[in-house]
Amino acid sequence: MEEASRYDYIVIGAGSAGCVLAHRLTEDPATTVLLLEAGGPDNIPDIHMPLAFQSLSRSEVDWAYLTEAEPQLAGRQIFWPRGKVLGGTSAINAMVYIRGHRGDFDAWTALGNPGWNYTEVLPYFKKSEDQQRGASEFHGVGGPLAVTDPRTPSPVSVAFVESAVALGYPHNPDFNGAQQEGAGLYQRTIKAGKRQSTAVAFLHPITDRPNLTIQTHAHVRRI
Repeated sequence: MEEASRYDYIVIGAGSAGCVLAHRLTEDPATTVLLLEAGGPDNIPDIHMPLAFQSLSRSEVDWAYLTEAEPQLAGRQIFWPRGKVLGGTSAINAMVYIRGHRGDFDAWTALGNPGWNYTEVLPYFKKSEDQQRGASEFHGVGGPLAVTDPRTPSPVSVAFVESAVALGYPHNPDFNGAQQEGAGLYQRTIKAGKRQSTAVAFLHPITDRPNLTIQTHAHVRRI
């Protein structure tokens, strides 16, 4: 690997956060960044085909973790897929677009982490989005990450939502809006029929920046 002292920042892991960090930091042409990823490039066709996401589990682009044995699950372990590729888990997941709950962010601030409450992080979510539904109090347009509605929702999914509403649960058309409780259809990180991983949205457009160096197959073992 090239001499690390050449860089202002070294980002370990080109996953859901790492690709965004590399994008944002290198917006300043005077800032040099080295982005390290233990996996390889995201050039496997199944990564970019939304329907093929299940084929990526336990493949070469998946760390294929298991949880510790859970006493509440009769000692079973739970399969926990994590991406080992540019884009990280955003390159192998089911492409559901959903943020953390408002209460989680507010709790972080209450624990002594200023700047992390929901009101303060919301502008950054909006900045990242290119929301199919347009700009609103909770959403932005023109950002790198495409967020879209299902083009042809499954009849089973529609029936599930209708059944929940009939039972008295609130209909929620936007889990990233005013509240997360309720039944509705997820939005997805898909654009023109292809996956919008953070590598596709944030990293691919900037690979020619001279202040960014990307090194794959670089497994960092210690800091």
